[in-house]
Amino acid sequence: MNAFVQAGSLGDDTDTVVVPARIHGRILFVPVPRRVALASGIAGLAATAMPAATAAAASELADMGSPFEHFAQLRRVMIQTDNLIGPRHVLPALQQHLVSLSTRRRSARGTDAIELLALETRYEELAGWFAQDIGHERTAHGHTAKALDASHITGDTDLTAYILGRKAQLAVDTGHPADALGLAAAARRTARPGSRLEVIAVLHEAHARAVLGEGSEAHRAYDTALALLGRAGSDAVWGSWLDAAYISTARARSLAALGEYEQAAAGFDSALAVLPSAYRRDRGVYLARAARAHAGTGNVTLAARIGGQAVGIAAETGSARIFGQLDRLDQALAPATGEDGVAEFRASLDRIVLHPA
Repeated sequence: MNAFVQAGSLGDDTDTVVVPARIHGRILFVPVPRRVALASGIAGLAATAMPAATAAAASELADMGSPFEHFAQLRRVMIQTDNLIGPRHVLPALQQHLVSLSTRRRSARGTDAIELLALETRYEELAGWFAQDIGHERTAHGHTAKALDASHITGDTDLTAYILGRKAQLAVDTGHPADALGLAAAARRTARPGSRLEVIAVLHEAHARAVLGEGSEAHRAYDTALALLGRAGSDAVWGSWLDAAYISTARARSLAALGEYEQAAAGFDSALAVLPSAYRRDRGVYLARAARAHAGTGNVTLAARIGGQAVGIAAETGSARIFGQLDRLDQALAPATGEDGVAEFRASLDRIVLHPA
């Protein structure tokens, strides 16, 4: 980071993007001028800016009679697109639509205003998730905080419980697992007893405990989540994707955090075997986590091979979650550079990150 600042680049150019860069041997996400990213040869990762609201975006739907279904459909399409290519190319569009949606909501009254605010809240939450996945933590916190505030205004406690869970997830992923415990507890208190939202809250608690090194408590929380899921009803809105396989994959991530690499690797390998092809970015996340787990078991050749598969998806999507795991894998494999495939993996990773002059 200091190398960019000393060069004066950040002060000379306000059109910045957040990209992965190798700083003092580690891969960190840093803001740099777009022209620097383009000139570096990682043009694909320079595609996303945090766009300012434009007059056109604010007025483009002025003549639309009933915008709710339009915006709801747009959100579904953006989620599907994110699954395929990651959020780097989707977030700018989502933010522009959010400006338009907010404009429509402010001019609405009564039930229409409440419905649009609930949808706007979901847009804010999704924008927070997209920003987190491309490594823009400040933007992620900002969107998620706005979503939580708006959820209280709508009076939708399900929405509030879900966003509290997202805040717990964001806290643990940005290095604050103790804060995540409190947020997960708040999410569970807010969730309807017996709902899938309660299960989601317990999952966030479980991983926070694993990151804190509380292995027994983490495993108990996962067992609780499975028991709650067995009693929970189906829900087309909240947690429809939640099943025992999802919980098993979440537990694998926690097992890796606890250093239980053999079980973690088995869990990720199982998840990859059944992951639909449409979830391209998530495949990259699982591959990178599986590679790190295999490295932890000492199988560095397999780890390098799997990690190499994740590198390509990282370059396509710009996912900070993939890069974060690849950075950990890179550190784990550094002492084994002479082993089969390790040097090749590390070289391929170096080709897709920025190197300060």
